[in-house]
Amino acid sequence: MAYNCSKCPGYCCSYPLIALNRRDVERLARHFDLSFEEARRKFTKVDGEEQYAMRRKADEHYGKICRFFDTDKRCCTIYHARPTICRQYPGDNHCGYYEFLKHERLAQGDEEHVASTWNA
Repeated sequence: MAYNCSKCPGYCCSYPLIALNRRDVERLARHFDLSFEEARRKFTKVDGEEQYAMRRKADEHYGKICRFFDTDKRCCTIYHARPTICRQYPGDNHCGYYEFLKHERLAQGDEEHVASTWNA
């Protein structure tokens, strides 16, 4: 079954590591009219072996989420400047979380239900 990102609360945006490459940081810099170094400092962090990893922020459903995710509207605020990894997701045109979400919403009888294992 096809997935529909517009009906998802942003599960993939909550992954603990959103790895970026240099071109992603350059794209963000252009998008925000910043220098590469300004964008690197403002939007990324070093995470393990990853030189550039997206900074995150608090989220009521997942604990933490991409800093560019609108937690009220549940959508990406930099869609046209989004990183390569986001452009390629889910890769096979099948999102396991979306299938799980559809099942949970049907089981709960609630079209807005957000299945989560994170507790505040």
